[in-house]
Amino acid sequence: MAQAEKKGGLLWKSSASKKPLKEKVVLMYDAIFMTEDPSKCSPRFWEELFLMKVNLEYLESKLESLDGEELMKIKDNINCLFQHCIQALGEEHPIRVVNALQTLCALIRGVHQKNKSTSGFDIINMLMGFDKAELCMKNLMESLDSLLCAEGSESLKSLCLKLLLCLVTVTDNISQNTILEYVMINSIFEAILQILSNPPSRREHGYDAVVLLALLVNYRKYEGMGLVIAQALSEYNRQYKDKEEEHQSGFFSALTNMVGSMFIADADEKISVQTNEAILLALYEAVHLNRNFITVLAQSHPEMGLVTVPISPIPTTPVTPLGTTPPSSDVIGSAELPLDADVQTSNLLITFLKYSSIVMQDTKDEHRLHSGKLCLIILTCIAEDQYANAFLHDDNVNFRVNLHRMPMRHRKKAADKNLPCRPLVCAVLDLMVEFIVTHMMKEFPMDLYVRCIQIVHKLLCYQKKCRVRLHYTWRELWSALINLLKFLMSNETVLLAKHNIFTLALMVVNLFNMFITYGDTFLPTPSSYDELYYEIIRMHQNFDNLYSMVLRLSTNAGQWKEPASKVMHALVNIRAIINHFNPKIESYAAVNHISQLSEEQVLEVVRSNYDTLTLKLQDGLDQYERYSEQHKEAAFFKELVRSISINVRRSLAFNTLSQEVLLKEFSTIS
Repeated sequence: MAQAEKKGGLLWKSSASKKPLKEKVVLMYDAIFMTEDPSKCSPRFWEELFLMKVNLEYLESKLESLDGEELMKIKDNINCLFQHCIQALGEEHPIRVVNALQTLCALIRGVHQKNKSTSGFDIINMLMGFDKAELCMKNLMESLDSLLCAEGSESLKSLCLKLLLCLVTVTDNISQNTILEYVMINSIFEAILQILSNPPSRREHGYDAVVLLALLVNYRKYEGMGLVIAQALSEYNRQYKDKEEEHQSGFFSALTNMVGSMFIADADEKISVQTNEAILLALYEAVHLNRNFITVLAQSHPEMGLVTVPISPIPTTPVTPLGTTPPSSDVIGSAELPLDADVQTSNLLITFLKYSSIVMQDTKDEHRLHSGKLCLIILTCIAEDQYANAFLHDDNVNFRVNLHRMPMRHRKKAADKNLPCRPLVCAVLDLMVEFIVTHMMKEFPMDLYVRCIQIVHKLLCYQKKCRVRLHYTWRELWSALINLLKFLMSNETVLLAKHNIFTLALMVVNLFNMFITYGDTFLPTPSSYDELYYEIIRMHQNFDNLYSMVLRLSTNAGQWKEPASKVMHALVNIRAIINHFNPKIESYAAVNHISQLSEEQVLEVVRSNYDTLTLKLQDGLDQYERYSEQHKEAAFFKELVRSISINVRRSLAFNTLSQEVLLKEFSTIS
């Protein structure tokens, strides 16, 4: 008897004639795509269908091959198939449940291709009909909730989450996906949180669950839907704080482990590291919508020496669509983050800072630019939070944070072992200094620089307010800021064609004014204040050049007159310091017959002449506008969520919906 081989849903006889024979399931699909009810001629049609192994490729391609008019002719049969799929989810036989879930995924994905430009109303009508939509979705969500919460197969739960991701990403614009109305009404959040709070389930499904939450929280968030999820997160967070002994099994610990596994990477491998905007978005929503989440950023993990860490390389993230690569399940379930051996303790914030230091190295790529912006927005929210600042500045809680630094010819690579243990705010400032120093280039990322300077300013405001004397190498920050001003002046013509550089210049100058006016309340020692004056005097030529530039532009009637004038007025105290001390330094050198003074000699002149220095009091230096997402950032997040939604949908490929594992689990029907 001739053997048969399978190809594209057809069975080919290995005979000379090569006549194709269709699989039975394909014949049944073809019957559905007829205008008549397939169960009329075969009463057991629907019962038999869900015993057949689903042919995802054929079903999707068949749906995609039909035009809108042809699809409408078989709408009743599509509705019937959708309803019978939902009914099958309540079956006792797992094979029927698996096949129903697979068929629903194929239906949703296939119909989506016909509705790319519509709002989702046509999709609802095509899948289930408007008149039955509410009941269908209620039954579907209840079935998915039961499957996700049951003590059943992990593979089955994984398929349920894939189906939910299919539903959520039906339209590119999340807020136009009307199907989500039914998802929100029939809440699935408890089931998702239950998955994340259970270590075994978290290992298997944590990534999909967090991405699902990140997408759902953006559904019509400005209309109040985000508040529902914020409330759920807040409630879970309270339970988390009340049960300290369970801190390894909560939602936030799950996010910590997942974020950690995806964020840690070798600095030398930065080119191969894929940005993950989906997980960043989840972190942002947690920090922004629920400030109680700040407590989780601070939770430390045990010392590395107290646990056994497998000596195995962390697999490099494969090249896949942006924001869709889940970490391996063994990494997600690990109690420890794969941190450097020298780091005794770690937390989510350290992991995030290290990830940011990688992403922010290269902002020329659009996706990295967006990820860098999102990192800075998250840091902005953190820098405004009172509790976060208290933790960041706590001198009794020190960490050794190995930030990744961009290779540069003029500097040596820092030795990791020489890193000191310091309050975490030092690492945040290091990250800001690193960004300032390494991104003075032709394609100037103005928006990122503004956010960077704002973060530094907000941290200084907290230090001034709480009189925190931080032992930090402030000279590195001052030097970076002065070099930034020098860069802006050197590239005035090119930059002014694209940006209002005076906004950034004013922010930098006011940082110096902050140090000059209030530095005695938060700089660690009197000598630190002396060093500030030394740096201003040493680099006076840059401030002189800046003053000449803004004076020139403020006296002209051009578009830059007003912003340039603001910078000119802000320079008043810096110029007063330069004009006061420079003649005295020159006089000291002349009297002592010294051609070039040492730093200590200049500092001696500074200390001796503070009394005769007159400065003007500048108001508002310690005030700032708090971060607000709506209006200013709405367009950015709308496009970001759109991008993530598209890529999550693309990542739900045939291999992720494969039946092989599922069929092995349910090889027999009891």
